[in-house]
Amino acid sequence: MSIRVMVADDHPVVRQGLKFMLAREGFAVVGEAADGREALRQTEGTRPEVVVLDLAMPGLNGIDAAREIMRISPGTKTIILTQHAEEPYILEALRAGVHGYVLKSQAVSDMIQAIRDVHRGRLYLSPSISNVVVGAYREHGDLPRDPLTPREREVLQLIAEGRSTKQVAEALGITVKTAESHRSRIMFKLQIHEKAGLVRYAIKRGLIQP
Repeated sequence: MSIRVMVADDHPVVRQGLKFMLAREGFAVVGEAADGREALRQTEGTRPEVVVLDLAMPGLNGIDAAREIMRISPGTKTIILTQHAEEPYILEALRAGVHGYVLKSQAVSDMIQAIRDVHRGRLYLSPSISNVVVGAYREHGDLPRDPLTPREREVLQLIAEGRSTKQVAEALGITVKTAESHRSRIMFKLQIHEKAGLVRYAIKRGLIQP
């Protein structure tokens, strides 16, 4: 039986290239998505065995999408596909419980092995970032745990992307008052009281790209 795979990336050319490569290698591509929220809907509808997620997607980034996918479909494995090899992104992805982390510069060779490995229950990291992870833990230890709830992380990402409170509310299907309440709690928890500080925190946590 072919491994059932779904691909999520906000760049159509990347999605098409991945789909072609995976089909050529005998994988069954059962869905595609242009953002994290569509990836959640596709997962609920198709129940893929493996989901490949771009890290930097608007609205809902790949790491938080992976968290939610693993909640709604525990049997689905998740792989982050990204150009970022920096410590914060890698450590945040591992903390989220992703099963694989593949660099786009090595996607063709690494992705095939990554899908096969995570499908078997193994963790896969692109070889070039393995030393980054080991070095980060040895030198700094783990990053402090993020005090925000999943919903607060969603709100923070949208704020950091430049959305107004009204736009945040519309994107998440909540009231403006609820969105304002989330924003206030985020600032209180993080002890950050200006938007620039929130943006810096979102970048540090891998929610948005600098």
